[in-house]
Amino acid sequence: MAALRAAQRNRAAVSGLLLLLLLATVPTGARSETIETEHLFGFTIGSDVGEAGERELEGSVTGRSAKRDGSYLASASTMSVEFVPVANLRTEFTGAVATYDIAGVTGFADQHYAAFAGLSADIRYRFLDRATAPFGFALGAEPHWGRADEVTGEPASQYGVDFVAAADWEIVPNRVVAAFNLIYQPETLRSKLTGTWSPESTAGVAIGVMAQVASGVFVGGEARYLRKYDGAGLDVFAGQGFFIGPTIYAKLSEKAWIAAAWSAQVAGQATSSPGSLDLVNFERRQARLLFGVNF
Repeated sequence: MAALRAAQRNRAAVSGLLLLLLLATVPTGARSETIETEHLFGFTIGSDVGEAGERELEGSVTGRSAKRDGSYLASASTMSVEFVPVANLRTEFTGAVATYDIAGVTGFADQHYAAFAGLSADIRYRFLDRATAPFGFALGAEPHWGRADEVTGEPASQYGVDFVAAADWEIVPNRVVAAFNLIYQPETLRSKLTGTWSPESTAGVAIGVMAQVASGVFVGGEARYLRKYDGAGLDVFAGQGFFIGPTIYAKLSEKAWIAAAWSAQVAGQATSSPGSLDLVNFERRQARLLFGVNF
C-alpha cells in the first residue's frame, strides 16, 4: 500500500507540472522579453552570468521542513554581493544566518536558535553562450564555511565546495527554456561537541523548465534527484531523494527581480531507515524565495 501511495503521489506531481507547463505555453498575446537564466530558477542554475561590469545585491530565504517524526523546521537566509569583472565570469560573496526549530526528531538533539551561519564565495564561468551556440554551458564552484551541521543544527565547523555544471537551451525562442545541472558537493564536518571529523558528499542532477506567460513573468517547475554518501569521494551510499515542484519568476523593473520555488520529496530511501522517503539525509518539503537588485 505504501508503494502504491508513493506511486500515486509521483503521478499526481508529474501530472500537475505538465499541466502547469501546458498552460504556461498557451499564447497570451503579450510581448516576450529575451530570456536571462541567471536567476530564473529556484533550485536549478542557469548558464547566464550577467553582463561585464554588472553589480547586484541578492538575497534568499530557504526553508526545509518535516522529518519522519517530531517537529523539524530549518531555514537559511543569505545576503550576497555579485560582480561580473569581465565577460562570462561571475563572482559572488555571501553571508548567511540560520534558524533551527527542532523537537522530538529521532536521532536529533532539540535545537531552538538563530545565529550567523557562515560565509561562501561563488565563482562561475560561462563557456558557451546561447546567443552564439546551440545551448549555454557554464561551470561553477562555491567554497563555503559553516558554523553548524546543516541538517541537525548541532555546533560544528563545516567546510565544503559545491561544484555544478549547468547547461540550458531555449525550446521555444524567447518563450520556453530548459536547464540541466550536474551536481557534486563534497564537504567535511568537525563536531564541536566530540571533535570528530565526518566527511560526506552529495551528487545529483536537476532539471527545470520555465515558460514566459507575460513580459518578464515566467512559471514552470523543477525536479531534482540527489544521492547522499558517507565520505567526500562518494564512498558509502547513505540515501537518495527525488524532489519536484513549481517555480515562478517575475522581473519587477529593469533593476529588480523576484523568484519563488517549492519542492517536495516524492520518492526516496535512506539506508539507515525504512520507508519510501529519505527523511534522514533530506527533508519532506523545501521552499525558496530569491530576490535581487542591480546597482
